[in-house]
Amino acid sequence: LKGVEVDILKDGKLDYPDKILKGCDLVVAAIHQGFTKNVTERICDAMDSPYVDIIAHPTGRLISSREGYVIDIHKVMEKAAKTKTWLELNAYWDRLDLNDVNLKVAKEMGIRISIGTDAHSVEGLLWMKFGVANARRGWLEPKDIINTYPLGEVLRSRKSKGSGLNI
Repeated sequence: LKGVEVDILKDGKLDYPDKILKGCDLVVAAIHQGFTKNVTERICDAMDSPYVDIIAHPTGRLISSREGYVIDIHKVMEKAAKTKTWLELNAYWDRLDLNDVNLKVAKEMGIRISIGTDAHSVEGLLWMKFGVANARRGWLEPKDIINTYPLGEVLRSRKSKGSGLNI
């Protein structure tokens, strides 16, 4: 698979052009800088892209060091439900973002969740257990978590079916 994590810029645009994103099998979008202002509209604008499948670490929190972005998470969830964009449950032990309360709300809104580890090494994949535990706290079931789907179903469930991969 070809996938990429793109930055959501301050104006809500993505740091890769659509020409590149169209050729990807999965596109994850995230905010990595400029947290000081309300980021709700930035994230909602990014979800308007037909190529963005997942919004990573939606609240931006780091448990040991920061609360997260200034964000209206319910507005973001409404947009995710409307655009069929998946939200990430980041399993990294210092993020666990979305939290259990937000996961339950997302489930009730019909938003699918992707569990990601934020791993930068093979050892980081072990953090998946924290994501699964957090998903259980949020009352998620396998049907709510895109990681549990067979590959063909994951690709068919994307907003954009633009990749050339047929499974």
